[in-house]
Amino acid sequence: MTARAAAFDPASLMSLLSGFAGRRVLCIGDVMIDRSIYGEVRRISPEAPVPVLRITRETSTLGGAGNVVRNLAALGAIPTLVAIVGDDRAGREIGDLLGQTADVEPYLRVSRNRETTIKNRFFSTDGHHLLRADRETVTAVTPQDTDELKRAILAQMPNVDAVIISDYAKGMFAGDLSTQIIAAARAAGKPVVVDPKGSDYTRYCHASVITPNRGELAEAVRASVDVEADLIAAAQRLRNETKADNILVTRSGEGMTLVGDEVVHLAAEAREVADVTGAGDTVAAVLTLALAGGASLTDAARLANIAAGIVVGRHGTAVATVADLSAALVHSGLAGFEQKIVDRDTAASKAQGWRRAGLKVGFTNGCFDLLHPGHVALLRQSRAACDRLVVGLNSDASVKRLKGETRPVQTAAARATVMASLEAVDLVVEFGEDTPQALIEALRPDVLVKGSDYTRETVVGGDFVESYGGRVVLADLVASYSTTATIAALKTGQK
Repeated sequence: MTARAAAFDPASLMSLLSGFAGRRVLCIGDVMIDRSIYGEVRRISPEAPVPVLRITRETSTLGGAGNVVRNLAALGAIPTLVAIVGDDRAGREIGDLLGQTADVEPYLRVSRNRETTIKNRFFSTDGHHLLRADRETVTAVTPQDTDELKRAILAQMPNVDAVIISDYAKGMFAGDLSTQIIAAARAAGKPVVVDPKGSDYTRYCHASVITPNRGELAEAVRASVDVEADLIAAAQRLRNETKADNILVTRSGEGMTLVGDEVVHLAAEAREVADVTGAGDTVAAVLTLALAGGASLTDAARLANIAAGIVVGRHGTAVATVADLSAALVHSGLAGFEQKIVDRDTAASKAQGWRRAGLKVGFTNGCFDLLHPGHVALLRQSRAACDRLVVGLNSDASVKRLKGETRPVQTAAARATVMASLEAVDLVVEFGEDTPQALIEALRPDVLVKGSDYTRETVVGGDFVESYGGRVVLADLVASYSTTATIAALKTGQK
Protein backbone atom coordinates (compact mmCIF):
# COMPACT_ATOMS: atom_id res chain seq x y z
CA MET A 1 0.00 0.00 0.00
CA THR A 2 1.36 3.43 -0.94
CA ALA A 3 0.85 6.57 1.10
CA ARG A 4 -1.31 9.41 -0.13
CA ALA A 5 -0.41 13.01 0.62
CA ALA A 6 -2.73 14.62 3.17
CA ALA A 7 -4.87 17.56 2.02
CA PHE A 8 -4.08 20.73 3.90
CA ASP A 9 -6.81 23.22 4.89
CA PRO A 10 -5.28 25.87 7.19
CA ALA A 11 -8.70 27.33 8.06
CA SER A 12 -10.06 24.04 9.39
CA LEU A 13 -6.90 23.42 11.39
CA MET A 14 -7.05 26.94 12.81
CA SER A 15 -10.53 26.25 14.17
CA LEU A 16 -9.17 23.31 16.19
CA LEU A 17 -6.83 25.54 18.18
CA SER A 18 -9.68 27.23 20.05
CA GLY A 19 -10.54 23.85 21.60
CA PHE A 20 -7.18 23.48 23.33
CA ALA A 21 -7.84 25.90 26.19
CA GLY A 22 -8.93 24.20 29.40
CA ARG A 23 -8.66 20.71 27.96
CA ARG A 24 -7.58 18.24 30.67
CA VAL A 25 -4.90 15.68 29.81
CA LEU A 26 -3.42 13.00 32.04
CA CYS A 27 0.28 12.49 31.30
CA ILE A 28 2.04 9.48 32.80
CA GLY A 29 5.72 8.88 32.27
CA ASP A 30 9.39 9.33 32.95
CA VAL A 31 10.11 12.88 34.12
CA MET A 32 13.62 14.33 34.14
CA ILE A 33 15.76 17.46 34.21
CA ASP A 34 17.15 18.71 30.90
CA ARG A 35 20.19 20.79 31.82
CA SER A 36 21.97 22.84 29.14
CA ILE A 37 25.46 24.09 29.95
CA TYR A 38 26.98 26.71 27.66
CA GLY A 39 30.54 27.95 27.50
CA GLU A 40 33.46 29.16 25.45
CA VAL A 41 35.90 26.74 23.83
CA ARG A 42 39.23 28.42 23.16
CA ARG A 43 41.79 25.70 23.73
CA ILE A 44 42.44 21.96 23.93
CA SER A 45 43.22 20.41 27.29
CA PRO A 46 46.90 19.57 27.90
CA GLU A 47 45.72 16.47 29.79
CA ALA A 48 43.90 14.85 26.84
CA PRO A 49 42.86 15.81 23.28
CA VAL A 50 39.53 17.26 24.40
CA PRO A 51 38.17 20.83 24.34
CA VAL A 52 38.20 22.89 27.52
CA LEU A 53 34.78 24.43 28.12
CA ARG A 54 34.73 27.63 30.18
CA ILE A 55 31.14 27.65 31.46
CA THR A 56 29.28 30.93 31.03
CA ARG A 57 25.66 29.96 31.76
CA GLU A 58 23.35 27.06 32.59
CA THR A 59 19.63 26.47 32.09
CA SER A 60 17.38 23.75 33.50
CA THR A 61 13.99 22.72 32.14
CA LEU A 62 11.57 19.84 32.59
CA GLY A 63 12.36 16.97 30.25
CA GLY A 64 10.73 13.71 29.20
CA ALA A 65 7.14 13.57 30.41
CA GLY A 66 7.82 16.94 32.05
CA ASN A 67 8.38 18.45 28.62
CA VAL A 68 5.11 16.94 27.40
CA VAL A 69 3.43 18.73 30.30
CA ARG A 70 5.24 21.99 29.43
CA ASN A 71 3.88 21.74 25.88
CA LEU A 72 0.37 20.99 27.10
CA ALA A 73 0.43 23.98 29.45
CA ALA A 74 1.86 26.25 26.74
CA LEU A 75 -1.10 25.27 24.54
CA GLY A 76 -3.62 26.28 27.21
CA ALA A 77 -4.44 22.81 28.50
CA ILE A 78 -4.63 21.72 32.15
CA PRO A 79 -2.25 18.75 32.44
CA THR A 80 -2.04 16.26 35.29
CA LEU A 81 1.36 14.59 35.60
CA VAL A 82 1.88 11.26 37.33
CA ALA A 83 5.54 10.29 37.63
CA ILE A 84 8.19 8.94 39.97
CA VAL A 85 11.32 10.76 41.14
CA GLY A 86 14.18 10.01 43.48
CA ASP A 87 14.53 11.35 47.00
CA ASP A 88 17.26 13.75 45.86
CA ARG A 89 17.99 17.33 44.88
CA ALA A 90 16.98 16.77 41.23
CA GLY A 91 13.63 15.36 42.33
CA ARG A 92 12.98 18.46 44.42
CA GLU A 93 14.06 20.63 41.47
CA ILE A 94 11.44 18.90 39.31
CA GLY A 95 8.83 19.75 41.94
CA ASP A 96 9.94 23.39 41.89
CA LEU A 97 9.84 23.56 38.08
CA LEU A 98 6.38 22.04 37.99
CA GLY A 99 5.28 24.61 40.54
CA GLN A 100 6.45 27.35 38.18
CA THR A 101 4.45 25.91 35.25
CA ALA A 102 0.92 27.29 35.04
CA ASP A 103 -2.09 25.03 35.58
CA VAL A 104 -0.15 21.78 36.10
CA GLU A 105 -1.54 19.31 38.63
CA PRO A 106 1.38 17.03 39.58
CA TYR A 107 1.48 13.75 41.47
CA LEU A 108 5.11 12.80 42.11
CA ARG A 109 5.86 9.50 43.80
CA VAL A 110 9.14 9.91 45.71
CA SER A 111 11.25 6.75 45.87
CA ARG A 112 14.41 6.19 47.89
CA ASN A 113 15.31 3.35 45.51
CA ARG A 114 15.77 5.57 42.46
CA GLU A 115 17.88 8.42 41.17
CA THR A 116 16.09 11.23 39.37
CA THR A 117 17.17 11.39 35.74
CA ILE A 118 19.30 14.36 34.68
CA LYS A 119 20.44 14.90 31.10
CA ASN A 120 23.38 17.29 31.00
CA ARG A 121 24.04 18.73 27.54
CA PHE A 122 27.17 20.78 26.95
CA PHE A 123 27.24 23.43 24.21
CA SER A 124 29.70 25.98 22.91
CA THR A 125 28.36 29.54 22.88
CA ASP A 126 27.70 29.28 19.14
CA GLY A 127 25.36 26.35 19.72
CA HIS A 128 27.57 23.36 18.84
CA HIS A 129 26.60 20.30 20.89
CA LEU A 130 29.80 19.01 22.53
CA LEU A 131 28.73 16.28 24.95
CA ARG A 132 25.81 14.73 26.81
CA ALA A 133 26.21 13.16 30.26
CA ASP A 134 23.27 11.39 31.96
CA ARG A 135 22.45 10.41 35.54
CA GLU A 136 19.63 7.89 35.68
CA THR A 137 18.07 4.74 37.09
CA VAL A 138 16.67 2.34 34.48
CA THR A 139 15.63 -0.60 36.66
CA ALA A 140 11.94 -1.43 37.09
CA VAL A 141 10.02 0.47 39.74
CA THR A 142 9.09 -1.55 42.82
CA PRO A 143 5.65 -3.20 43.14
CA GLN A 144 4.81 -0.80 45.98
CA ASP A 145 5.69 2.22 43.82
CA THR A 146 3.68 0.78 40.93
CA ASP A 147 0.62 0.32 43.14
CA GLU A 148 0.82 3.94 44.35
CA LEU A 149 1.21 5.24 40.79
CA LYS A 150 -1.72 3.13 39.60
CA ARG A 151 -3.91 4.42 42.42
CA ALA A 152 -3.16 8.04 41.46
CA ILE A 153 -3.75 7.35 37.75
CA LEU A 154 -7.10 5.62 38.21
CA ALA A 155 -8.28 8.40 40.54
CA GLN A 156 -7.64 10.98 37.82
CA MET A 157 -9.05 9.03 34.86
CA PRO A 158 -12.69 10.24 35.16
CA ASN A 159 -11.55 13.89 35.24
CA VAL A 160 -9.53 14.04 32.01
CA ASP A 161 -10.26 14.22 28.28
CA ALA A 162 -7.28 12.18 27.07
CA VAL A 163 -4.21 10.25 28.23
CA ILE A 164 -0.54 10.34 27.19
CA ILE A 165 2.00 7.65 28.07
CA SER A 166 5.50 9.10 27.78
CA ASP A 167 7.91 6.16 27.98
CA TYR A 168 11.61 7.02 28.13
CA ALA A 169 12.64 3.48 29.17
CA LYS A 170 13.62 4.42 32.72
CA GLY A 171 11.74 1.50 34.29
CA MET A 172 8.33 3.01 35.02
CA PHE A 173 6.60 0.82 32.42
CA ALA A 174 8.75 -2.31 32.80
CA GLY A 175 5.76 -4.18 34.24
CA ASP A 176 2.11 -4.09 33.23
CA LEU A 177 1.38 -0.49 34.28
CA SER A 178 0.92 0.77 30.71
CA THR A 179 -1.39 -2.13 29.86
CA GLN A 180 -3.64 -1.28 32.80
CA ILE A 181 -3.60 2.44 31.97
CA ILE A 182 -4.66 1.81 28.38
CA ALA A 183 -7.42 -0.60 29.43
CA ALA A 184 -8.81 1.90 31.95
CA ALA A 185 -8.65 4.78 29.48
CA ARG A 186 -10.34 2.86 26.67
CA ALA A 187 -13.05 1.66 29.04
CA ALA A 188 -13.68 5.31 29.96
CA GLY A 189 -13.75 6.36 26.30
CA LYS A 190 -10.54 8.42 26.47
CA PRO A 191 -8.02 8.46 23.61
CA VAL A 192 -4.55 7.18 24.56
CA VAL A 193 -1.42 8.40 22.77
CA VAL A 194 1.84 6.52 23.44
CA ASP A 195 5.33 7.91 22.85
CA PRO A 196 7.20 4.57 22.96
CA LYS A 197 10.66 3.18 23.70
CA GLY A 198 12.32 -0.21 23.50
CA SER A 199 11.49 -3.28 21.44
CA ASP A 200 8.55 -4.76 23.37
CA TYR A 201 5.43 -2.95 22.17
CA THR A 202 3.01 -5.50 23.62
CA ARG A 203 2.84 -3.19 26.65
CA TYR A 204 1.09 -0.63 24.38
CA CYS A 205 -1.63 -2.97 23.07
CA HIS A 206 -4.94 -1.28 22.15
CA ALA A 207 -3.56 2.28 22.30
CA SER A 208 -5.31 4.86 20.13
CA VAL A 209 -2.03 6.02 18.56
CA ILE A 210 1.59 4.91 18.99
CA THR A 211 4.17 7.43 17.77
CA PRO A 212 7.60 5.81 17.13
CA ASN A 213 10.27 7.60 15.18
CA ARG A 214 11.95 5.78 12.32
CA GLY A 215 14.70 4.32 14.53
CA GLU A 216 12.24 3.17 17.20
CA LEU A 217 10.08 1.50 14.56
CA ALA A 218 13.10 -0.38 13.18
CA GLU A 219 14.00 -1.55 16.70
CA ALA A 220 10.44 -2.66 17.42
CA VAL A 221 10.10 -4.82 14.28
CA ARG A 222 13.81 -5.73 14.04
CA ALA A 223 13.92 -4.81 10.37
CA SER A 224 15.19 -2.07 8.08
CA VAL A 225 12.76 0.76 7.38
CA ASP A 226 15.00 2.88 5.12
CA VAL A 227 12.75 2.39 2.08
CA GLU A 228 9.24 3.90 2.30
CA ALA A 229 7.52 0.63 1.34
CA ASP A 230 9.43 -1.18 4.11
CA LEU A 231 8.53 1.55 6.61
CA ILE A 232 4.83 1.29 5.78
CA ALA A 233 4.95 -2.51 5.95
CA ALA A 234 6.71 -2.33 9.34
CA ALA A 235 4.14 0.12 10.72
CA GLN A 236 1.27 -2.07 9.49
CA ARG A 237 2.87 -5.09 11.12
CA LEU A 238 3.31 -3.18 14.39
CA ARG A 239 -0.31 -2.06 14.23
CA ASN A 240 -1.48 -5.65 13.80
CA GLU A 241 0.73 -6.95 16.62
CA THR A 242 -0.33 -4.27 19.11
CA LYS A 243 -3.94 -3.98 17.93
CA ALA A 244 -3.40 -0.21 18.13
CA ASP A 245 -5.82 1.94 16.17
CA ASN A 246 -3.03 3.81 14.42
CA ILE A 247 0.75 4.11 14.12
CA LEU A 248 2.19 7.57 13.47
CA VAL A 249 5.83 7.32 12.37
CA THR A 250 7.84 10.52 12.75
CA ARG A 251 10.54 10.72 10.05
CA SER A 252 12.54 13.85 10.91
CA GLY A 253 13.25 15.76 7.68
CA GLU A 254 10.86 13.55 5.73
CA GLY A 255 7.80 14.43 7.80
CA MET A 256 5.40 11.81 9.19
CA THR A 257 3.57 8.73 7.95
CA LEU A 258 0.22 7.81 9.49
CA VAL A 259 -0.73 4.13 9.19
CA GLY A 260 -4.31 3.22 10.10
CA ASP A 261 -7.16 2.07 7.92
CA GLU A 262 -5.32 4.00 5.21
CA VAL A 263 -1.79 5.35 4.85
CA VAL A 264 -1.25 9.11 4.80
CA HIS A 265 2.07 10.93 4.39
CA LEU A 266 2.61 14.39 5.87
CA ALA A 267 5.52 16.25 4.31
CA ALA A 268 7.95 17.97 6.68
CA GLU A 269 7.30 21.64 7.29
CA ALA A 270 10.08 23.57 5.54
CA ARG A 271 12.25 25.22 8.20
CA GLU A 272 15.85 25.18 9.37
CA VAL A 273 16.60 22.52 11.98
CA ALA A 274 18.41 23.89 15.04
CA ASP A 275 17.73 21.13 17.60
CA VAL A 276 15.45 18.07 17.51
CA THR A 277 15.48 17.66 21.32
CA GLY A 278 11.95 17.16 22.65
CA ALA A 279 10.19 17.27 19.27
CA GLY A 280 8.48 13.95 20.04
CA ASP A 281 7.07 15.45 23.25
CA THR A 282 5.55 18.30 21.26
CA VAL A 283 4.04 15.87 18.76
CA ALA A 284 2.42 13.85 21.56
CA ALA A 285 0.99 16.97 23.24
CA VAL A 286 -0.51 18.55 20.11
CA LEU A 287 -1.78 15.26 18.68
CA THR A 288 -3.52 14.40 21.96
CA LEU A 289 -5.13 17.80 22.43
CA ALA A 290 -6.46 17.79 18.86
CA LEU A 291 -7.90 14.29 19.27
CA ALA A 292 -9.44 15.24 22.62
CA GLY A 293 -11.14 18.14 20.85
CA GLY A 294 -12.72 15.84 18.25
CA ALA A 295 -10.28 16.34 15.36
CA SER A 296 -9.84 13.63 12.75
CA LEU A 297 -6.61 11.71 13.14
CA THR A 298 -5.22 13.19 9.91
CA ASP A 299 -5.94 16.77 11.04
CA ALA A 300 -4.49 16.04 14.49
CA ALA A 301 -1.34 14.62 12.90
CA ARG A 302 -1.08 17.62 10.57
CA LEU A 303 -1.16 20.03 13.54
CA ALA A 304 1.40 17.89 15.36
CA ASN A 305 3.62 17.96 12.27
CA ILE A 306 3.45 21.75 12.10
CA ALA A 307 4.25 22.00 15.83
CA ALA A 308 7.26 19.71 15.39
CA GLY A 309 8.49 22.00 12.62
CA ILE A 310 8.30 24.94 15.01
CA VAL A 311 10.23 23.40 17.91
CA VAL A 312 13.05 21.88 15.82
CA GLY A 313 13.80 25.42 14.65
CA ARG A 314 14.63 26.38 18.25
CA HIS A 315 17.54 25.49 20.48
CA GLY A 316 17.06 23.32 23.57
CA THR A 317 13.92 21.68 24.90
CA ALA A 318 11.34 24.00 23.34
CA VAL A 319 7.54 24.26 23.30
CA ALA A 320 5.02 25.39 20.70
CA THR A 321 2.16 27.71 21.67
CA VAL A 322 -1.24 28.32 20.12
CA ALA A 323 0.15 31.64 18.84
CA ASP A 324 3.03 29.76 17.19
CA LEU A 325 0.63 27.35 15.51
CA SER A 326 -1.70 30.15 14.44
CA ALA A 327 1.20 32.06 12.91
CA ALA A 328 2.45 28.95 11.10
CA LEU A 329 -1.02 28.28 9.68
CA VAL A 330 -1.31 31.89 8.52
CA HIS A 331 2.13 31.65 6.97
CA SER A 332 1.31 28.43 5.13
CA GLY A 333 0.20 30.51 2.19
CA LEU A 334 2.97 33.08 2.48
CA ALA A 335 6.01 31.39 0.87
CA GLY A 336 8.19 30.57 3.84
CA PHE A 337 7.80 33.76 5.87
CA GLU A 338 7.49 31.59 8.98
CA GLN A 339 11.23 30.94 8.81
CA LYS A 340 11.82 34.59 9.68
CA ILE A 341 9.78 34.43 12.92
CA VAL A 342 11.97 32.87 15.60
CA ASP A 343 12.52 32.82 19.35
CA ARG A 344 15.27 34.67 21.21
CA ASP A 345 17.79 31.83 21.39
CA THR A 346 17.42 31.00 17.70
CA ALA A 347 17.83 34.66 16.74
CA ALA A 348 20.97 34.95 18.88
CA SER A 349 22.44 31.85 17.23
CA LYS A 350 21.64 33.15 13.74
CA ALA A 351 23.08 36.56 14.54
CA GLN A 352 26.30 34.98 15.74
CA GLY A 353 26.50 32.90 12.56
CA TRP A 354 26.02 35.99 10.41
CA ARG A 355 28.80 37.80 12.25
CA ARG A 356 31.15 34.86 11.77
CA ALA A 357 30.41 35.12 8.05
CA GLY A 358 31.50 38.77 8.14
CA LEU A 359 27.98 40.25 7.99
CA LYS A 360 26.91 43.27 10.01
CA VAL A 361 23.81 42.60 12.17
CA GLY A 362 21.33 45.42 12.82
CA PHE A 363 18.45 45.68 15.29
CA THR A 364 15.39 47.86 15.72
CA ASN A 365 12.20 47.36 17.66
CA GLY A 366 8.64 48.53 18.13
CA CYS A 367 4.96 47.57 18.46
CA PHE A 368 4.29 47.92 14.70
CA ASP A 369 0.57 47.63 15.35
CA LEU A 370 -0.81 49.19 12.16
CA LEU A 371 1.98 49.41 9.61
CA HIS A 372 2.31 52.88 8.05
CA PRO A 373 4.90 54.77 5.90
CA GLY A 374 6.77 55.89 9.00
CA HIS A 375 7.40 52.26 9.96
CA VAL A 376 8.46 51.38 6.42
CA ALA A 377 10.94 54.28 6.36
CA LEU A 378 12.43 53.21 9.70
CA LEU A 379 12.86 49.63 8.50
CA ARG A 380 14.43 50.67 5.20
CA GLN A 381 16.93 52.95 6.94
CA SER A 382 17.67 50.21 9.47
CA ARG A 383 18.36 47.69 6.72
CA ALA A 384 20.56 50.19 4.86
CA ALA A 385 22.79 50.44 7.95
CA CYS A 386 23.50 46.70 8.13
CA ASP A 387 23.65 43.42 6.20
CA ARG A 388 21.00 41.56 8.22
CA LEU A 389 18.15 43.20 10.16
CA VAL A 390 16.49 41.72 13.25
CA VAL A 391 13.22 43.33 14.38
CA GLY A 392 12.14 43.07 18.02
CA LEU A 393 8.35 42.99 18.33
CA ASN A 394 6.52 43.82 21.56
CA SER A 395 4.22 41.02 22.73
CA ASP A 396 0.49 41.67 23.07
CA ALA A 397 0.79 42.02 26.85
CA SER A 398 3.71 44.41 26.47
CA VAL A 399 1.81 46.58 23.97
CA LYS A 400 -1.17 46.72 26.31
CA ARG A 401 1.02 47.93 29.16
CA LEU A 402 2.66 50.57 26.97
CA LYS A 403 -0.32 51.74 24.90
CA GLY A 404 -3.41 50.99 27.00
CA GLU A 405 -6.21 48.45 27.24
CA THR A 406 -7.49 48.98 23.66
CA ARG A 407 -4.19 48.00 22.09
CA PRO A 408 -2.86 46.19 20.20
CA VAL A 409 -5.29 46.26 17.30
CA GLN A 410 -3.56 43.26 15.75
CA THR A 411 -2.24 40.20 17.59
CA ALA A 412 1.48 39.50 17.85
CA ALA A 413 1.08 36.66 15.33
CA ALA A 414 -0.53 39.02 12.79
CA ARG A 415 2.04 41.78 13.40
CA ALA A 416 4.91 39.31 13.07
CA THR A 417 3.46 38.04 9.79
CA VAL A 418 3.38 41.55 8.35
CA MET A 419 6.94 42.25 9.52
CA ALA A 420 8.23 38.96 8.10
CA SER A 421 6.66 39.70 4.72
CA LEU A 422 8.89 42.78 4.26
CA GLU A 423 12.03 42.33 2.21
CA ALA A 424 14.01 44.63 4.53
CA VAL A 425 13.44 42.32 7.53
CA ASP A 426 15.54 39.18 8.02
CA LEU A 427 14.27 38.01 11.44
CA VAL A 428 11.35 38.86 13.75
CA VAL A 429 11.61 38.14 17.49
CA GLU A 430 8.80 38.74 19.97
CA PHE A 431 9.73 40.01 23.44
CA GLY A 432 7.50 40.33 26.49
CA GLU A 433 9.41 42.90 28.53
CA ASP A 434 8.61 46.62 28.44
CA THR A 435 12.01 47.34 26.85
CA PRO A 436 14.17 45.32 24.43
CA GLN A 437 17.26 45.48 26.70
CA ALA A 438 17.43 41.72 27.37
CA LEU A 439 16.85 40.91 23.71
CA ILE A 440 19.59 43.34 22.64
CA GLU A 441 21.98 41.74 25.13
CA ALA A 442 21.19 38.29 23.71
CA LEU A 443 21.63 39.40 20.07
CA ARG A 444 24.65 41.74 20.51
CA PRO A 445 23.86 43.66 17.29
CA ASP A 446 26.54 45.65 15.47
CA VAL A 447 24.05 48.45 14.76
CA LEU A 448 21.13 49.61 16.93
CA VAL A 449 18.56 51.78 15.10
CA LYS A 450 15.81 53.99 16.55
CA GLY A 451 13.87 56.98 15.24
CA SER A 452 15.27 60.50 15.52
CA ASP A 453 12.59 61.33 18.10
CA TYR A 454 15.05 59.62 20.48
CA THR A 455 18.43 60.98 21.53
CA ARG A 456 21.55 58.89 21.78
CA GLU A 457 21.22 58.95 25.60
CA THR A 458 17.60 57.70 25.61
CA VAL A 459 18.02 54.74 23.25
CA VAL A 460 17.54 51.55 25.31
CA GLY A 461 20.58 49.32 24.92
CA GLY A 462 22.72 52.04 23.36
CA ASP A 463 25.38 51.95 26.07
CA PHE A 464 25.57 48.17 25.86
CA VAL A 465 25.99 48.11 22.07
CA GLU A 466 28.67 50.79 22.13
CA SER A 467 30.54 48.97 24.93
CA TYR A 468 31.76 46.32 22.47
CA GLY A 469 32.28 48.63 19.48
CA GLY A 470 28.77 48.71 18.01
CA ARG A 471 27.03 51.92 17.05
CA VAL A 472 23.67 53.63 17.49
CA VAL A 473 21.91 55.10 14.45
CA LEU A 474 19.01 57.59 14.68
CA ALA A 475 16.79 57.21 11.59
CA ASP A 476 14.94 60.12 10.00
CA LEU A 477 11.22 60.11 10.74
CA VAL A 478 8.39 60.52 8.25
CA ALA A 479 6.13 63.23 9.66
CA SER A 480 2.35 62.95 10.15
CA TYR A 481 2.18 59.18 10.55
CA SER A 482 1.42 57.22 13.73
CA THR A 483 -0.72 54.25 14.69
CA THR A 484 -2.40 56.26 17.45
CA ALA A 485 -3.36 59.00 14.98
CA THR A 486 -4.66 56.43 12.50
CA ILE A 487 -6.89 54.83 15.13
CA ALA A 488 -8.18 58.24 16.23
CA ALA A 489 -8.98 59.14 12.62
CA LEU A 490 -10.87 55.89 12.12
CA LYS A 491 -12.94 56.58 15.24
CA THR A 492 -13.92 60.08 14.05
CA GLY A 493 -14.46 59.04 10.46
CA GLN A 494 -11.67 61.29 9.16
CA LYS A 495 -9.26 60.30 6.41
